[in-house]
Formats: sequence, C-alpha cells, structure tokens
Amino acid sequence: MQGVGDHVAGGADLDDAALVHEDEAVAGLPGEPGLVGDDDHRHTGVGEVADHREDLTDELRAGDGVPADCRVLSVESLEIDESGLTGESQLVAKDVAAATAPAIADRTCMLYQGTVVASGTGVAVAVAVGTHTELGRTTAQATGTETATGVETRLAELTNKVLPVSVGAGALLFASDLLRGVPVGRTVARSVGLAVAAVPEGLPFVATLAELAAARRMSRRGVLVRSPATIEALGRVDALCFDKTGTLTQGRIALGEVSDGRGSRGVEALQRPHLEVVAAALRANPRPQDDQPLPHPTDRAVLDGARELGLEAGGEVLAELPFEPSRGFHAVLSPGLLSVKGAPEVVLDRCTRWRRNGSSTAFDDEARADLDAEVERLALRGFRLLAVAERPVRDDFAMAETEVDELELVGLLGLADPVHASAAEAVEQLDRAGVDVIMITGDHPSTAEAIAAELGMLGGKRVLTGAELDELDDEQLAGEAPKVSVFARVSPAQKARIVRCLRDAGRVVAMTGDGANDVPAINLAHVGIAFGSRATPAARDAADLVVADDRIETLTDGIVEGRGMWTSVREALAVLLGGNLGEIGYALGTGLLSPSAALNARQLLVVNMLTDVLPTIAIAVRPPADRTPERLLAEGPEASLGAALAREVGARAVATATAAVLAWMLTR
Repeated sequence: MQGVGDHVAGGADLDDAALVHEDEAVAGLPGEPGLVGDDDHRHTGVGEVADHREDLTDELRAGDGVPADCRVLSVESLEIDESGLTGESQLVAKDVAAATAPAIADRTCMLYQGTVVASGTGVAVAVAVGTHTELGRTTAQATGTETATGVETRLAELTNKVLPVSVGAGALLFASDLLRGVPVGRTVARSVGLAVAAVPEGLPFVATLAELAAARRMSRRGVLVRSPATIEALGRVDALCFDKTGTLTQGRIALGEVSDGRGSRGVEALQRPHLEVVAAALRANPRPQDDQPLPHPTDRAVLDGARELGLEAGGEVLAELPFEPSRGFHAVLSPGLLSVKGAPEVVLDRCTRWRRNGSSTAFDDEARADLDAEVERLALRGFRLLAVAERPVRDDFAMAETEVDELELVGLLGLADPVHASAAEAVEQLDRAGVDVIMITGDHPSTAEAIAAELGMLGGKRVLTGAELDELDDEQLAGEAPKVSVFARVSPAQKARIVRCLRDAGRVVAMTGDGANDVPAINLAHVGIAFGSRATPAARDAADLVVADDRIETLTDGIVEGRGMWTSVREALAVLLGGNLGEIGYALGTGLLSPSAALNARQLLVVNMLTDVLPTIAIAVRPPADRTPERLLAEGPEASLGAALAREVGARAVATATAAVLAWMLTR
C-alpha cells in the first residue's frame, strides 16, 4: 500500500457506518482537499473516496495480507478470512456498497489489518494505520491488574494463626520460669529456644518451589508458563472462558453433514444416497493444479471430505464457471454432464427436477418447501450449506451462466468448523471439577449455540448476543452472567467487559483464545491462555500460559497440574507447620515439667532443618502421589488449605509433641 505513511494525518478512524468522517480522514497533499468530507461534516460514500490520489490505493489478491484498515473501492469475487480479528471461521464476501452494521464482521465494505485475502481481487484505499486500526485498538486496550495471589494470601493467614500460638507459648514459659525462680539468663534462653522452634524456616520456599516444579512438569506436556505464580492462579480458576474458533473448534471448514433432501447424516454414517451427493459435489468441484491445494477453503473442505470417504475426482473437465459471490455457484462441464454446487438460494432456483429414491421427480412448490425446511434445520445447527445439482447435456453444450438451468437437485452438503475430538469430554471433566465453561465468540449466535449444544455446555442456560449485551449495564450484566453459557457476536471490547464483570463478581477467571480479537480479554483475566499452534503473536504476547499444541486436553492437563500443586503445597505445609507446632508443644511441655532446658536453640534449629525443611522441600517439588486427575480437579485452595490442612497439621503436631515428650520422659 503505497504512500500510506506519508498521507495519514493522525490515523483515520471509522464510525459505526464504516465510513470516514472529515475530522478523522486521510489528508491529501498540501493545497488539495482531504480524502473525504466537506464543510458540513458529511459522511462520504465510495464515489468521493475513489477520486483521491492513486498512491493511497492498492490491489489485493488471494493470499495477500491486508496491511491497514481499508475502504473497498472495487471488488471481483473478493472474500476475506477475518478469523484472526473476529473469530469467525467463515469467509466474508466484500462489496463496495456502504454497510452500516456496528459489528466488524458485518461491515462488508471494509478490509481490516491482520486479515487475509482468501479469493478474488479488490482495490481499496487505506483509512487507518497503526494503533488507529481495529487490530491496533484491540491490542492496546487495558491490561490486567496485579492482585495478591492465593498462595500469598493463604500463607499470610497461616502465619497470622501460628504467630499468636508461638508468642503465647513463649510468654507462658517465660512467666512459669520467673515464678519458679529460674535465673533470668536461663529463662531468656529457653524462651528464645521456643521462638526458634516456632519459626517455620521453609515457609517462604514451599509455594515457590511447588510452582516451579509444576511449571516444569507442564512444559513437558506442551504448556509454557510465563510466570510460575500463574500456576497457583490456574489452580483456583472457577470460570474458564473459551473463544470458539481454533479453541473449542479446529479453526477450519470441513464436511460435517450430508442431506439428500429428506434427511441428513454425519460423514461417519453415510448411506448410498448421501454418498451420491458427495460424489456429485466432487464432480462440481475445481480440480487441484500441480498438486497445489485449492485456494478456496470451501472447495478444500469438499475435496478433503470426499477423499476421506474414498471418493476421487476423475474424468475430463471441458469448461468451468468459477465461484463468485455475485454468481453464487461453481459449475463444471464434463463430457455429457453439467455439475453445479453453490448457495442453496441460488442453485434451488435453477432446479426443475429432484433426484429422490433413485428416480427423478418434479421439483415443484411442495418439494421446494420441503427443501427450504431442510435448509433452515441444518442452518440452525450451525452448518454452512451448499446445494448440489446436475443435468445431462449435449456434446455441443456451450458453458455460460445463463445456460446453467433446468438442473436436477441431488442434495445438500453441510460444512462446519469441527469441534476438537476431545472437547466434549474436557468440558464435562471441567464441569465436574466445579469450573464453569463459558463460550465467548464473535461468531453467529446460531453457530455458537449449535457448537455449545454439541459440547454439552448449555445446561439450561441461555445465549446472549453482543447487541443484547450493550443494552445491559454492569449491574444487570452481573445478574445475567450466571444464566449465560454462550456470548455470541461480541466484539473484542465486549469480551473484555464480560471478563471484567466476572472478576468483579469474585470469580477467578481464565480466558483462552488464539486471535488478536481475544487480546483485551486475555489481558484482563486472572489467567490468560493463548491456545494452539495458530495463536497470533499478539495473543501469545498477552498470555500467561501458551498451549503449544491444538489438543484441548493439554489445557485440561494444565488445570489438573495447577490443582495438583495445591495438593503438594498442603502436604508440604502439613509436614512443616505440624512439625513446628509439635516442637512448640514439646518445648512448652518439657519446660513446664522441668526448669532445665530439654533442647537449646541450636539443637532445635538442627531438628527443624533435618526433620521439617528438607522433607518439606522434597514433598513440594514432587507430583502428588496416588492422585487421579478426577481427584486432583477436586483440589484447590478451599479444599487443600482449609479444613484438610488444619486436620493434617493438627494430627502431625499432636503426634510429634506426644512422641517427643514421652521419649524425653523415658530418657531423663
């Protein structure tokens, strides 16, 4: 894009109509008018933009990355992959007509930095660069705030509980010795010895060593940790927010369902009529050239799906009509046969017959109503649909768009972004562990709801759209959030608002995503997670954890490891604090029974180091023994450092003090 840096004054911005205002417009050269606008601050259309200097425009082709936010001037079958910005895996067809939609995904007259041209060509003019682009504003939004970690809070609570015990025991021993007339020097020495016994020397190291050990174990599973302190926050997570595309789903379009018009089946259970639909779609598909992948993801999905079913494209191709958004279908002419696949609303209008039960019947109004109902049913399940049709032709047939008619409908293909194979099991496992799984996506509500239903995430909860979200204030949103399992068609700013609302409600929030649109929410979450090999650099830079592979179970393993760290901390603290309290009990008991010191300060320090600190460190760095993932997921600060820790500390303290006092009495 030539000359952008020289001619953008302060960076342009867009209003909700996706048009450019005079006050934020790209300025012209000195003595020339600005790109758009006039003295009345009018919003401009494409006509005025096209009159500006050519050095602000550029032609974009398939495979090009969009370098700035641009206004479309002309297009030829232009489709854009905006998944890195909006989270939607479906391609977006662009047009020169002004679009007034507030959602980025619906602004069909605009191109955005960070997106990629999937097919077609177009000419566009830059209207925003740098931090003034949608991508720039997204990555520059508020970062997360630092809070005291759970380990720090719990250790402070434990210290506050142990300190009065040790001070009280020392005071009691000091008073007892004074009343018995013990010399002051010996009294002070005994009290100091008791104070030494009360100091848990290894306490500052327990959590740090446990976190470092857990981080190392997680790295072996493909989870990279930016800061070990993140591990304990991961163990406290009770609300896990997922972006859909590339996280719960695989981030690609694939063949998911095939319908012969009367009923549909998944690709793993197709019958002969459904296989005929796939075979016809393959005949209507463009052929790969020189072993290069097909440029359009829809064509790749059809080809890959057919190959998985054992079907291969064959036969001579005499002519083709390539897919264009304005045409709505792709047609292939082979000897004696015309094969067509495309948008149902386009292809069905060109059909006069319907292939049903091995015979051809009239495609009348009743049949069209049946097909429309089938299209609506599959669309509500989140599928992107292709209609497939064929008809025999004469040898002298001339391929032309006007001649593609009188077709015989074969069936429908349902394309979708497939969910990860283990996603449903992971969601169920997290739900059993008390973690609320919430989907926050820029995708269409029906698509998001269909994916959530497939994963078992709904559980009687509702779907809330970005438009409905804007109608709620923060207090209302806080009240609605527990009733919502899917937030759909939301912007990056709305994702961040949802995470902030959950934090303000006292939830410990983790946010997973892979695109630039997830960055604000990742920043604000207690634990930000960049997921998968497709994660953008912006998402990786903002995240606390990076899941290196595309397996959702790796993320679940990370949460298990975070919960398991609390088990290691509990067992280590039980040894450390139980031993120290036992030593306090022993020093106080023997001090009350005898005016002579049983152990001096140096002896108590040696006992602490050998029987408390070193075993504590060994326990803290090892993985929890004899714990299944299900049991580890039940752990956490409340379960590990609450009543369970108090019981273990008390039992060890009593056992230590009783055994030591009895041994002292026997050896006097």
